[in-house]
Amino acid sequence: MGNPGAAVAPGWCVRAMPALFVLLIAAGCREAPVAKIPVPARDRQATTLTPEQTGFLRIEEVGGGGDAPSAAVPGRVAYRPQALSSVGAPFSGRITSVSVRPGERVKAGAPLVVLQSADASAARSQLEQATARASAAEDQLRRQVEMMARGVGLEVERVEAEARAREARAELERTRRAVAFAGGGQGSEVILRAPAAGVVVSVRASAGAIAEPGGDPLVELADPGRVWVVAEVPEPEVARIASSQRVQVRVPAIDAVLDGVVDGIGSAVDAASRRLPVYIALKAPPPGLTPGMLTEVRFAGSRDGLSVPVSAVLIKDGHRRVVYLQRADGKFEVREVRTGRSSGGRVAILEGLTAGERIVVKGALLLDGEAELLL
Repeated sequence: MGNPGAAVAPGWCVRAMPALFVLLIAAGCREAPVAKIPVPARDRQATTLTPEQTGFLRIEEVGGGGDAPSAAVPGRVAYRPQALSSVGAPFSGRITSVSVRPGERVKAGAPLVVLQSADASAARSQLEQATARASAAEDQLRRQVEMMARGVGLEVERVEAEARAREARAELERTRRAVAFAGGGQGSEVILRAPAAGVVVSVRASAGAIAEPGGDPLVELADPGRVWVVAEVPEPEVARIASSQRVQVRVPAIDAVLDGVVDGIGSAVDAASRRLPVYIALKAPPPGLTPGMLTEVRFAGSRDGLSVPVSAVLIKDGHRRVVYLQRADGKFEVREVRTGRSSGGRVAILEGLTAGERIVVKGALLLDGEAELLL
């Protein structure tokens, strides 16, 4: 004898089979007459079925989305902003030598580029002069203080000496800060050094070229251990993404699948691609993971989200998504919903249902012969 559930043909994917024809097939299998399941009118909000008719339906409670990953979206490995450092020219000058090449690992303080700069030479000369003036002003102030202590000095002269010493100290500090930009070297020589350990990402300096303050960086460095993944999420799927959401990242270049979490969400959708950047922190970046590598990113379902079997959602009027809800009195009513991405036979419910409500997840087409299944 056939299974009563066979009346709901799994091959129905577009338009519902006439309800009467389906029931006749089921009746033949059960060798007993089965009443026709009524098809509600377009404006009817609730339908009552007999227990025998309800037996052709499968009804489940609405549950969470679980952790099933979404469909893959493209991404790429990139350096975090904090991983990058740039070295530019602090003074105008001519480049005399370049000590590094792209891809080279350097230690903090390692020499990168050497300049010859007249401005640096002038700044160092000013520092020497400011040091001498500050020393003379301090000596003059000490003499005035000693004379006041012996009772032979004038208060007005002591105040003037104190003011000159204060001005000299300020000028000395200003010139010291200016010369500090020159780094190592003497006279007109300026040695640019690595501010931190890392890998040389790019070198735009060449011997003989003129370097100017505020121009392009001469050398860029990066910490290879501080990388993340930038995923490009389609605009309709942005609502499913949340901070700290778990993520699975596949990197084909190194044949690795990595775990991560959403670390940040971009603030603007790209006008051309209609995608939003989502930044993913990796829990354990493996060796060989290089910025620029392409990735496939899958976002785990939000634990607070809802999902239902795809077969539970019908399309009415060509665009409305609806489900059939079983009320506490046993009647069925239409509930319009807003759906998200579908994956693994389930579809995310963004609006319209709450957890614990009972809906028809199989056989809903028997309640509405004019609807279509969500494909």
